[in-house]
Amino acid sequence: MDLGLKNKVAFVAGGSQGLGKAVALEMAREGAQVAICALGDKSLPEAKTEIDGKLGTDVLAVAADLTDALQAKNAIRKTIDRFGGVDVLINNAGGPPGMSFSEIDDQLWEYGFRLNLLSTIILTREVLPLMKQKRWGRIINMTSISVKQPIDGLILSNTIRSGVIGLAKTLSTELAPFNITVNNVCPGYTLTDRVRNLAESTAKKEGSTAQAVIKKWTDTIPMGRLGTPEEFAALVTFLASERSSYITGAAIQIDGGWYRGIM
Repeated sequence: MDLGLKNKVAFVAGGSQGLGKAVALEMAREGAQVAICALGDKSLPEAKTEIDGKLGTDVLAVAADLTDALQAKNAIRKTIDRFGGVDVLINNAGGPPGMSFSEIDDQLWEYGFRLNLLSTIILTREVLPLMKQKRWGRIINMTSISVKQPIDGLILSNTIRSGVIGLAKTLSTELAPFNITVNNVCPGYTLTDRVRNLAESTAKKEGSTAQAVIKKWTDTIPMGRLGTPEEFAALVTFLASERSSYITGAAIQIDGGWYRGIM
């Protein structure tokens, strides 16, 4: 199936590892010109080298802390300077730490807001003028299954990511006349470093092991396993494509059936 992504420009926030890197790889495999953005640590150039080496591309790697508004804006501007625009925006900044309500102070609440909601607002605002001018665009927010069913111990994520869903639903109506779609993907338990770290921290609190915690999660999933980053990337890439032109305002879970609700 030709997804119509050849030479489209995709900006993948959080593209240096985990789900973000898997998305960047899949977008590049479909022929898109890709920019990845992440903190300026060694994982960013390593991801660029990996994607370029596998696919013979020239990925733009932009170091930026998305909790800083100026750095977020500059990341988009550098991408526009290189490629002339952004056709596909993948909003992804990782998740805030897992803590109970009593452990979270004002500073951490503000950090979570800046990390997941404000970064989405800023990056979206920066790409919209050219998308509107072209009358084509895809905005995809990588959130969590917690927006449909809150997860114990992740109150920051449960609260702030739900704001992203409200933003996206409202924007989808506002931007539909410009042929710009806005959607959310809601991963369940997927085998990434973040999930492994979450399992380790949960195990410490419970006096258990990370392997036991992962097994406990797996036992709640009808498909009997955790998802893979590649499966997640396939969904995101479809939503970024020409083939998804009539899907907007949706929040689609990819969780092996973990979420039991109807909507």
